[in-house]
Amino acid sequence: MSDKKKIVVFDYGFGNVRSAERALAHVGGDVEITRDFDTAMNADGLLVPGVGAFSACMAGLKNARGEWIIGRRLSGGRPVMGICVGMQILFERGIEHGVETEGLDEWPGTVGPLKADVVPHMGWNTVEPPEGSQLFAGMDPEARYYFVHSYAAHDWSLEVTNDKIRAPKVTWATHGERFVAAVENGALWATQFHPEKSGDAGAQLLTNWIETL
Repeated sequence: MSDKKKIVVFDYGFGNVRSAERALAHVGGDVEITRDFDTAMNADGLLVPGVGAFSACMAGLKNARGEWIIGRRLSGGRPVMGICVGMQILFERGIEHGVETEGLDEWPGTVGPLKADVVPHMGWNTVEPPEGSQLFAGMDPEARYYFVHSYAAHDWSLEVTNDKIRAPKVTWATHGERFVAAVENGALWATQFHPEKSGDAGAQLLTNWIETL
């Protein structure tokens, strides 16, 4: 019997599922690409990728019952990780071209246009992880990660008042302005960048996630 962690890359039609599968398998995960409800619910970890428009990703996720799966997993403390738009849809809402779309509302806040001279933000960039981050544990502070996005969450307003609950750890990056690059919030982790396209640094980051499962 394998002692590898079972990870489902959720296939709802929006995301680089094959590159995510390869990256996770490379660092020792037992990976399956599926939208099967029971398989996604019972996996040790659920990875939710996302590319394209916020509104289209939300529509695809709901069509695959993904919002229900994510909510059920998190209510039971089962790990979920979002990547790129898979992170953005975890916020309360997204605004693209003046159109507002409801997100999953796991975190308060709005994802909106990135204000920078060059958009999209495409290429390698450093990040500013907080002290005690598990996601970036053991990482070189100058490590660079691969971003491709025109929208971002610009602030973080979730406050934890119960001292028995670990406060979320928020990582920032800058392209024209500061934006949320990653979040560690209990069982729910997410990155705006693509760890599966970020070489050795991304592989170490995915390893860090798997080790928490």
